[in-house]
Amino acid sequence: MAYYLQGLTMGLAYVAPVGLQNLFVIHSALSSSRRRALLTSLIVIFFDVTLALACFFGVGAVMVRYPWLQKVILLAGSLIVLFIGVTLLRSQPEDIRAPAAEISLWKTISTACVVTWCNPQAILDGTMMLGAFHASLPPAQSTAFISGVATASCLWFPSLTWMISVFREQFNARVLRAINRVCGAVILFYGGKLLWSFLTRL
Repeated sequence: MAYYLQGLTMGLAYVAPVGLQNLFVIHSALSSSRRRALLTSLIVIFFDVTLALACFFGVGAVMVRYPWLQKVILLAGSLIVLFIGVTLLRSQPEDIRAPAAEISLWKTISTACVVTWCNPQAILDGTMMLGAFHASLPPAQSTAFISGVATASCLWFPSLTWMISVFREQFNARVLRAINRVCGAVILFYGGKLLWSFLTRL
């Protein structure tokens, strides 16, 4: 359970900051019906979870086979995670409220795929961070951890959609900054934990 909760908190801190996926979900909640916005969030969850699984088990499995690569990825991953945390603490998101026409279902699916799987930053960050965690976890706890990460996506995107659709008039740049500050602090904590894991393996 401890590793599941670690994956859940890490997953929430990783997925909550305002990026391409969240901007897409937020715009959908601001410009579409609540039912359509929730459908959009489910589509985004599918692509987000599949990317997380690919990053975790793909690179993670390679690192288990090559111990020297574990140290390289742990160091690089911890530095990237720390950089993400600092960037979030310093970020200044703009107010994103803007009118938009409801897009077709096919366009929704293709856009969700693009903002997830065709986003080099998301792929790089996910690979380095989740791959690094895979290298630092006991093998028997890998499934529990990544299940927590997947659960975070399943909880976050529908909750974000519901919150925006209900409180759309109050959702502004100030709220975005608050979200990023909290998530930045959590990610910094885990980045330090990864760096410590690297140092103990030297």
